[in-house]
Amino acid sequence: MIITNPLDPKVQAIFLKAHLRLVSVGMTPPRGVTKGSLLKKATAITGKTYGRTDYQTAASDLAEYLQS
Repeated sequence: MIITNPLDPKVQAIFLKAHLRLVSVGMTPPRGVTKGSLLKKATAITGKTYGRTDYQTAASDLAEYLQS
C-alpha cells in the first residue's frame, strides 16, 4: 500500500493507534512527541476526550474509527 496523503485522518489513525499501544505497555514516545500530544491527536480524530492514562481506550476508539 502506498500512502498518497499522509495527512488523511485514517492514515494518521493507523500510526497513532500503534503509538498508543506501545505507550500503554510502558514505552516512551519518540523525541518531539509527548504522551499528551498523542492523546490530543486521538481526541481530534475521534471527538472523544481522554484522561492522562487512557491510552488503551484511545487505541480501541481509533480501531473503531478505522472500522467505520
